[in-house]
Amino acid sequence: MPKDTTQETRLTSHDELQAPTASDEVTVERRTSAHSVVKASTLSEMWGGRSMSKTTKTPISTTTTKVTVKDDQSNEPATPTPSSSNGPSKTLIALTRAILDSLENDTMEESWQNALSTEFQKSYFTSLKKFLLTECTSYTVYPSVDNIYSWSRLTPLDQVKVVILGQDPYHDVGQAHGLSFSVLSPTKPPPSLKNIYKQLEADFPGFKAPKTGDLSPVAKQGVLWLNTSLTVRAHKAGSHARKGWETFTAQVIRAVLNRKNIEQGVVFMAWGMPAQKTFTAIGIDEKKHLLLKSPHPSPLSAHRGFLGNEHFRKANEWLNEKYGKDAEIDWMVLAAK
Repeated sequence: MPKDTTQETRLTSHDELQAPTASDEVTVERRTSAHSVVKASTLSEMWGGRSMSKTTKTPISTTTTKVTVKDDQSNEPATPTPSSSNGPSKTLIALTRAILDSLENDTMEESWQNALSTEFQKSYFTSLKKFLLTECTSYTVYPSVDNIYSWSRLTPLDQVKVVILGQDPYHDVGQAHGLSFSVLSPTKPPPSLKNIYKQLEADFPGFKAPKTGDLSPVAKQGVLWLNTSLTVRAHKAGSHARKGWETFTAQVIRAVLNRKNIEQGVVFMAWGMPAQKTFTAIGIDEKKHLLLKSPHPSPLSAHRGFLGNEHFRKANEWLNEKYGKDAEIDWMVLAAK
């Protein structure tokens, strides 16, 4: 394999109306030497992103297959290509179908599985899986297969205190890992996340924005970072929209609303019109829950009302009133050390 492969990343902000979520702000240009060959040793790698298989019930990345993909020789942004000129092999299709069929059982946290089990049998979900089978055997799909439901493992259903809704995952290399707005180290925070950090600095004196973007520490405290669409084709924002994920993630939110033996409410942060429309369609009882609305943290809308919204401070004040002091989110765990 040639060793002179280079990668160049450029961050570009877009208007919220075109791409109102964190995932749509970042584009990546990859320049690969002519005739270079990339061998994906695991099916998980073919899906793209970084694996978090240590947290899954069954390490998906142990399923192996050999696939060879030749990169384009041009300097245009990389476009995912089929696994061979004749299309995906029967072996690849069979392996992928097996992983998709057991994906929820293998990678979704048990309390969420129980709450959402009836969805897995519905026709829209079957159609979604067929769509994903075609996509992931022909293109790179983000996040990695074992990270699609990482939000469920980090934030079990009975622990949800705050819901923050994005639209679809980051669609470039080394970014998406299953939480809205979040990226794993060493990827630097995208523009929307930088603005989220700015608001945290305003809400909590002493908070210093980190140079990393992993939001898992507050997810473990009860902040559900959820996208309305849980997968995306590489370098093609919105490519998995309106394929069934929105129906499923609406049920995720309803599962939070319908939890048994939990009388207190939840904080919902609706940043941008898509998130606000989603929560309106579901029907959030504002007598029981706190619904906070503002423009999206995207660079082109953050100064129109996101910055200065005090959502993080307001969320903690409300949680303190409803649950007690210990229920507040320790947002400082995200601060630079």
